[in-house]
Amino acid sequence: MAGNSKRKGAVRKGGKAPLVGSGGRGKQKLEGRGPTPKATDRDYHPAAKRKKLSERAAAKRTSAKVSRPRDRDGIEWVAGRNSVLEVLRADIPAAAVYVQQYIENDDRLKEIIQLASDKGIALLESPRGELDRMTDGAVHQGVAARIPPYQYADPEDLLFDAFDASDAPFFVALDGVTDPRNLGAVIRSSAAFGADGVLIPERRAAGMTASAWKTSAGAASRVPVARAVNITRTLVAYRKEGCVVVGLDADGDVELHAFDPAIASGPIVLVVGGEQSGMSRLVRDTCDMVISIPMYDETESLNAGVAAGIAMYEIAKLRS
Repeated sequence: MAGNSKRKGAVRKGGKAPLVGSGGRGKQKLEGRGPTPKATDRDYHPAAKRKKLSERAAAKRTSAKVSRPRDRDGIEWVAGRNSVLEVLRADIPAAAVYVQQYIENDDRLKEIIQLASDKGIALLESPRGELDRMTDGAVHQGVAARIPPYQYADPEDLLFDAFDASDAPFFVALDGVTDPRNLGAVIRSSAAFGADGVLIPERRAAGMTASAWKTSAGAASRVPVARAVNITRTLVAYRKEGCVVVGLDADGDVELHAFDPAIASGPIVLVVGGEQSGMSRLVRDTCDMVISIPMYDETESLNAGVAAGIAMYEIAKLRS
């Protein structure tokens, strides 16, 4: 009979028929495979491919931030032929100039090499890939300059050094100025109008970058810049040493042309607020008085660098 396995020819050897006692070769095909995986967990699905691409991009951004020289030790990179040339012309203290290997020469590159040689700045040849890494992928055109960290003065040293040199020192403090070009402009005006130094906060404020150096037009090498951990406490300490703290704000109590010459001629700190919100509440409360610049049209406020320059000119005129 058909089910008799002993009968010759009843079972095909090597065929696809079920084996005795095996439960059938296709049994596993009848078992469930569990819940359907999410689209992002299926390698062949477009959603999974998009997820991998986004993870790869995030990892690349993280590694780039970690490897940036500026984030690690304060070094700043200036990239591009025009930018590097302007840095060297403005006497910004570059530590080294990197030039890409086998790069095409032009007039700008010739002047960069000549200026670097005249100033004793190291000229180094570098592969393009290394320049890309050092400048964080910026368009460097085969040239980059390395700017070392700025050496800030200590606020206490700045105060006592100024008192040693004069009985009536003049300081400028910036509260929340975030544009380095405004910082450079204030330093330049400080040099022009006889200020003894500039105070800036350590956080949430512009620092001495290449842009600030350039805007200062070399004045940053003559006017010390001190960075305070807490600008309010530093102003309080300056007041205890005899300085009058004068804030500059659009809604000040006294107009600049009516400023008391006796106050201007003594030890004084002029405080200039940030570009958007002006002075913070704590800094304003620390000021002995707040002055304003009168304006004759509907202009709401002046650029921080411009306002500081006008106020310094008027104070310098009263002091002289």
